[in-house]
Amino acid sequence: MATNRSRRLRKKLCVDEFQEVGFELLLDYREDLDGEAFEAFFEAFLAQAIEANGLIFVGCDEFGMVCLAKRGSVTAEQRAAVEAWLKGRSELAGAKVGELVDAWYPDRPVNAAG
Repeated sequence: MATNRSRRLRKKLCVDEFQEVGFELLLDYREDLDGEAFEAFFEAFLAQAIEANGLIFVGCDEFGMVCLAKRGSVTAEQRAAVEAWLKGRSELAGAKVGELVDAWYPDRPVNAAG
């Protein structure tokens, strides 16, 4: 594919200065967690850790990708806020918060400016 792309095409492809960064999330729930407690946790997770930080979670209840709710990239501060929120939850046996990666092309490195 050509590397000399117009600004419009770079924006459509989310590359170069338009790269969008997010992170993967893996949640491990306690085995004794009942359905009601799970529902309450997941609703709080979406409201307090995701939406309150201007983010969106795409995936299932155990694994997913966290991205900015609008066009753009997740910041290291937003990632750290989600990680801190998860660490304080007794419903989880553990949680793995991935590093910031290119949300559209995960195999590509993250731009220094992105």
